[in-house]
Amino acid sequence: MRLIIALSGLAAASCLLAPPTACAQMQALDDSELALTSGQGLLELTNSSANGFDFSRISLGADVALNANFRNMRWGEYSYPARNGSGADIDIAALQFGRSDGTAAQRVVQITNPYFEVVYRNGGNAATREIVGMRFGFDSIAGDIGLKLNTLSGSMLIDGGAAGTLDSRGDPGGGKRWDGACTGTCLNFNQVGAIRAGDANGPSRDFWMAVLKTPVQFAAPNPAMPLPDVAQAGFWMNWRDRLTALNATGALPPNLLAGVAAAK
Repeated sequence: MRLIIALSGLAAASCLLAPPTACAQMQALDDSELALTSGQGLLELTNSSANGFDFSRISLGADVALNANFRNMRWGEYSYPARNGSGADIDIAALQFGRSDGTAAQRVVQITNPYFEVVYRNGGNAATREIVGMRFGFDSIAGDIGLKLNTLSGSMLIDGGAAGTLDSRGDPGGGKRWDGACTGTCLNFNQVGAIRAGDANGPSRDFWMAVLKTPVQFAAPNPAMPLPDVAQAGFWMNWRDRLTALNATGALPPNLLAGVAAAK
């Protein structure tokens, strides 16, 4: 089932500010008139069911150009005796969208259709309906990103070329509170500092982050892609599609404000 939610407040406000002759009074449309009308809603609500769970997704049909820096982010702080690690499911020392030492296009990361999805079960029974968790993600993301990980709970794949790959599927602990340790020709967290989302084939298409009470199998981003790994309870991040390491030294690219970068 799909429901388009259209916001008409902007149009109404424009009429209030315009001369009386510039706007006509709004009139209700019957079903036959609505059938002849097309438009784009700001928000899109999609409901689906799979594997015993129900999903309600609210998508913001927007293209976003983002430049931002985040530091010392920790999600899911609780005791996990099997592998407590740094004490958090996800511990990110630095996350930078864009860079200031490249072209104008590299200053921002391009994001399309951000969405928020609620997961629940027994949706048809008000007495037993239960919220299982939620996730936030993007349909696609492209650009240069500074990334320093301390601990990851999730599924991630980064192609480091000759230096090897960073692949959480090689973790004996199943990717839960992984510290990036690996053996053989591979990247570890200390070597990752800058990645590129997207390649010649298009943007990266599978970034999302979830917080859940129980494991959940989410759907594939599109029919041509495989199912993601099962998201585990707690905080879980998924990002495997078209990610490339820009160096194997762990160096973060600079991402200064435009005025500061020009002064340098």
